[in-house]
Amino acid sequence: MPHDHHDHLSPSGHPYRKDDDVPLSYWQTMEIAVRELLIEKGIASAEEVTAQINRMDSRSPANGAAVVARAWTDPAFKDLLLRDGRAACTEMGFEVEPMHLIAVENTEDVHNVIVCTLCSCYPRNLLGLPPDWYKSRAYRSRTVKEPRKVLSEFGLQIPDNMTVRVHDSTADMRYIVLPARPAGTEAMGNAELAALVTRDSMIGTGLPRVPE
Repeated sequence: MPHDHHDHLSPSGHPYRKDDDVPLSYWQTMEIAVRELLIEKGIASAEEVTAQINRMDSRSPANGAAVVARAWTDPAFKDLLLRDGRAACTEMGFEVEPMHLIAVENTEDVHNVIVCTLCSCYPRNLLGLPPDWYKSRAYRSRTVKEPRKVLSEFGLQIPDNMTVRVHDSTADMRYIVLPARPAGTEAMGNAELAALVTRDSMIGTGLPRVPE
């Protein structure tokens, strides 16, 4: 499922992509109208709108990876993260308000995976934009019904003696997986550890990289 591709390639060797020169949707039109009204009323300036868009675009899985790496090395911070994810992220300078953030820990007995069955709610402040497969109807519906099979399609085989827990995000609540720290990383610093943390490992559809 996560590796579906179009077979037809352009002369450049890249898959063809449909042109997006189509009429604006209702929501696109509404966004433009609200934005222009905010500027016209002096509630926000065009520069402030642009700055906020740039801040949103700068969010990436590197934010979440930094949080995970610190949790691996700082027991007190890990306790805070599992108890109050929003407070822990705020301590590191990552704003997740007004959403409630819940961190769920992978252990020897439990593997966690995140989904949003209603739409595509996702911890963007920590992970950036969600991948297309996360928003797909197939992932949203199948993950709650057959999580082991879905994970196997990502190349992740969960042992039968391990519990798989599926967490369904909502409009005001987000989840992030705290993956298990890879073996052989005891001497690594936070920056090295963060490089091992993948986006998929924080969703639950993958595992951290193994150090060379």
